[in-house]
Amino acid sequence: MSSDVKSKRVTSTGSLGVGPARIRSLHVLVGGGAGRLTITDGNGGETVLDLDFAQSDTDSVNIPDYGIRCPSTGGIHIATLTNITALTVFYS
Repeated sequence: MSSDVKSKRVTSTGSLGVGPARIRSLHVLVGGGAGRLTITDGNGGETVLDLDFAQSDTDSVNIPDYGIRCPSTGGIHIATLTNITALTVFYS
């Protein structure tokens, strides 16, 4: 499966505003405390990704195969962004 990959950088919770999409990878910049990231399929939808990160760290998270599908019209929704300074989501 081949498609164009796009990216969006966020610094707060909420919808990425990209509609239905597949999460391909993430780049996370964690601040002074331990970080936590939760992504749901639309606002209030099913949790599709829930990760913890070490304090003051930078991480790249690669999603295997075709990525994580967020099929709802709300698409990728950042539900929790604790102690994360910036998040870049790569999606298609």
